Amino acid sequence: MGDSKWDIRTKIWDYMEANNVADFPRPVHHRIPNFKGASHAASRLPGLQEFKTAKTIKINPDAPQKTARFLTLEARKTLLVPTPRLRTGLFNKIVPPPGATKEILRICATSQGVKDYSVPIGLDAKVHVDLVVVGSVAVSEKGWRIGKGEGFADMEYAMMVSMGAITEDTPIVTIVHDCQVVDIAEELLDDHDLTVDYIITPTRTIKTGCKRPKPQGIIWHKISYEMLERIPILKNLRYREKQAGKDVILKDEHPDFPNTRKPADSDENAKTGNTELQTESTSAQIGHRHVGNDSLSTKSETHGALTTVYVGNIPPGTRVSELKSALREFHASPLRLSWQGAQGRAFFDYMDKMTAESVVSSLKGLSLRGQTLRVEMAKNQRNKGQVEISGQRNKYE
Repeated sequence: MGDSKWDIRTKIWDYMEANNVADFPRPVHHRIPNFKGASHAASRLPGLQEFKTAKTIKINPDAPQKTARFLTLEARKTLLVPTPRLRTGLFNKIVPPPGATKEILRICATSQGVKDYSVPIGLDAKVHVDLVVVGSVAVSEKGWRIGKGEGFADMEYAMMVSMGAITEDTPIVTIVHDCQVVDIAEELLDDHDLTVDYIITPTRTIKTGCKRPKPQGIIWHKISYEMLERIPILKNLRYREKQAGKDVILKDEHPDFPNTRKPADSDENAKTGNTELQTESTSAQIGHRHVGNDSLSTKSETHGALTTVYVGNIPPGTRVSELKSALREFHASPLRLSWQGAQGRAFFDYMDKMTAESVVSSLKGLSLRGQTLRVEMAKNQRNKGQVEISGQRNKYE
């Protein structure tokens, strides 16, 4: 039996460290490894015709692609960088200050620069990506690619397909050290694995001629509840695709996995204080799926300061039930909801700041009736809401 993906990763990480090929940050294990000569390898990127004609380029945020990001900015092209681990969205668009010098552009290409000189790009953005640059741990001359094992590059690609930002013809480039170009058995590849069209190393540029089909979007039956909670933008995308009538059954829900279950009950956390409100808060915080007949009530049973989330840009004519339905899909039902539909806004109250911030992250890019909502922490935090959402009896599947 041949090497597994993990065997290949470990051999390359070990080799790079043992032969001092690795560069900061070290050790390179469990990373897209940086390597000595990464800048020289990246200098070959502008020689590709696909780079010359590209207007918008997406490049991963890892260290070995820092020079590729700089060269993209220097060529006055639009640079998109995925948010680290997809925690806060999909892309950041790097926007250098007017008249930026080369030194400023180099700063913009660093991880700190991405934070300081970027604007978020949501699922609603009409983005067309002309070229994608990804990191790799290993790659074969046939175009088979192995990442660090967390699936983020594959996920980013699938999301770009789903939002219409790329097509199967969009070229994919990876920049690696020569020692990372190895033989990879095709049977190790899964249908969600991304392949590459070009491999750039410090010594050569390889056109792979890879004909293996690239992923055609998110394969939902391979997504778990745990992953859905770790990557909030996935919830948003799943909601959209469900509304469009697509199959969005998760791995945990799939009939081939009869022993899997949704996130565990949290009754232990609801034994003290107001049980109804505490379980609702826990539902929003750890992603329990709230089931039941939500009803609006004008009573308020919560004492003490809550944390409020503001939602604006609600389309005219939207019913509160539409908003509540979306909140349930995102496991984000608040303790209380203050509905001001005539003004196109609403306020959600949550038990604590951490829960509210998690909800803001999850709902970024949410749209109703084709209009993207504005979701943010309320500027003036309030102690009381006007309308409460509560289940008759909180139950969890």
